[in-house]
Amino acid sequence: MSDVLTVNKLKAYYIMNYFGTKREVRAVDNVSLTIRKNEIYGIAGESSSGKTSLIKVFAAAMRPPFEIVDGDIKFDFGDVKIDPYAEDKSKVDALRWSHFSYIMQGSMSVLNPVRKIGKTFEDFALKPMGVSKAEFIPLVIEHLKKLKLSPDILNSYPHELSGGMCQRVTIALATVCRPKFIIADEPTTALDVVVQKEVLSMIRGIQQEMGSSVVFVTHDMSVHANITDRIGIFYAGRLVEEGPTKLMFEQPKHPYTYHLVSSIPRIGDTQRRTSLEGKPPSLATPPNGCRFHPRCPIATDKCSQENPELVDVGEGRRVACFHSDKVKPLLEAAQ
Repeated sequence: MSDVLTVNKLKAYYIMNYFGTKREVRAVDNVSLTIRKNEIYGIAGESSSGKTSLIKVFAAAMRPPFEIVDGDIKFDFGDVKIDPYAEDKSKVDALRWSHFSYIMQGSMSVLNPVRKIGKTFEDFALKPMGVSKAEFIPLVIEHLKKLKLSPDILNSYPHELSGGMCQRVTIALATVCRPKFIIADEPTTALDVVVQKEVLSMIRGIQQEMGSSVVFVTHDMSVHANITDRIGIFYAGRLVEEGPTKLMFEQPKHPYTYHLVSSIPRIGDTQRRTSLEGKPPSLATPPNGCRFHPRCPIATDKCSQENPELVDVGEGRRVACFHSDKVKPLLEAAQ
């Protein structure tokens, strides 16, 4: 299966200089990964792990003081191959919505409160679709029907719709141009479980129907279990483990992944769960060695001195841990 996105040794930092003092926040630090065509790739991790910063890079939505320090990213859409940071901005903007799009977090803050939904569709999608306004509306209505949305919503303002309905509208907006690459940033946040299930089903259904690649960002591991094909686990700006979703849940090889998977509640399980001690480190002053070692119950002196490389461990998996073959039994013994 070919790749639609290739990220190579990417470093993207927030670089600030105040009163003569330079400060770097290493939000994305030496990340290499690929997103395959026609797959849903999950990005998981705690708050402040670098998830949102990474997808800003993917979306070519970086603004100062956030900048790429090293490495590169390349898109291969088949008909177009592009490095969004090596090309003219106008060329990148011409590909937005038609080739890559963004399902943003917080639908009520995304939709313009003083414009009807139909006008918002025109603002975003009319030009990328390259059709006349007379042709555009029927295409939008047909797309809404596929997503089980009534055409009547085009005459509504965002405040007249429920939160779940607004989230469906943002998904419809991001996919109406049939893009080949979609970034979904916490699309199920603040939704109840019933609506959440409907939204996840909608994303999966439209991804399969269009054959698009989706980067799905959420800290909720149960959501990843339901929708993603592969997962990348991020901690303190680094990718610490990656692999097929099923294997990651059954056999986590990084201690941080193990804790994330163990935190998911299970029906009938009354066992008391202990939380992971400590908190994520500051990305401005990260610890030496493995960045997880101050919180890791199985860390050794080597972990505090050397940074483990992300290595291939078979079955399509990569892990950055010196003790990946012993994670599960050691952690169970430590509890």
